[in-house]
Amino acid sequence: MRKITNEELGRPTPEAFATQRRLPLTVVLDNVRSANNTGAFFRTGDAFGIERLVLCGITATPPSRDIHKSALGAELTVSWEYETESTKAVERLRNEGYTVLAVEQVRGAVSLECLDLSPFGEKAARFALVFGNEVEGVQQEVVDLCDGAIEIPQVGTKHSLNVAVSGGVVLWEFFKRLHRPR
Repeated sequence: MRKITNEELGRPTPEAFATQRRLPLTVVLDNVRSANNTGAFFRTGDAFGIERLVLCGITATPPSRDIHKSALGAELTVSWEYETESTKAVERLRNEGYTVLAVEQVRGAVSLECLDLSPFGEKAARFALVFGNEVEGVQQEVVDLCDGAIEIPQVGTKHSLNVAVSGGVVLWEFFKRLHRPR
């Protein structure tokens, strides 16, 4: 086997990427403490072509050296916006017609592998996923505003994943289900 060069991968230029159709998915970061985790979301969001990131509360925003360390420039290719309060972001997204799902261990959460998107019907054209703080998770008042919750199944003793790792797992699942190549 031989590693494939970046040129052979045929990746789009940032200009071409900007014109591509996006996955109908927005990610909300609810008070994520680590700029490195935020950067990882930019990079993962770029990989899966999400619409945008909504950075809330204490979540770091570009330009940031720490975001750039893990984003590797994806902070320049993924659209983002800032909102002071996650509750405001979720309310706005719901008013825009998004189905908003918290990625959190709560009563009534659906295990990711069992998630059925069909009950959301016409509204399911666009989703927003809320990921929470590394210690506290998604704030309860934010969970209360969501249309549902998703939980990543786990068998270890810690019962949690790093928020950026959770982002990779969940975004990959949504990419598999929602991506429709041109």
